[in-house]
Amino acid sequence: MNFQRGRTREEPEINLIPMIDVLMVILIFLMVTTSYAKFSELQINLPQASGEEANNTPSKQIYVAVDASEQYAINNAHANFGGIDSFAQALKKAAGEEAEPTIIISADAKAPHQSVINIMEAARVAGFGRITFTTQNPAK
Repeated sequence: MNFQRGRTREEPEINLIPMIDVLMVILIFLMVTTSYAKFSELQINLPQASGEEANNTPSKQIYVAVDASEQYAINNAHANFGGIDSFAQALKKAAGEEAEPTIIISADAKAPHQSVINIMEAARVAGFGRITFTTQNPAK
């Protein structure tokens, strides 16, 4: 028997207001905890240093140059790069009897980064730890 004959059945409804409240709380939480950063700008504070010229005897200087087409030169003489070990032997030959020469690397601005790393690795294999780079002041 149907005792609820006159009552109409209510359709279930979804109450959106509590769901919107929950979403707003999540949105506020994400806004508060997110750190905003600009990736288009890099602000780098470089360290500053001042030094005095050393009074000890200057060591022999070996000038190593590399251009944009990866052509190497040691003391203004063309040098073939046949690998790290062969270039290390060329550096030792240029150093002669000097035990700790200073390697001065002059690299073209468009030279591949790997070519400079090759020179540094060859100096390490040769046992030379004093490496410096040449730069030029920008034209005003």
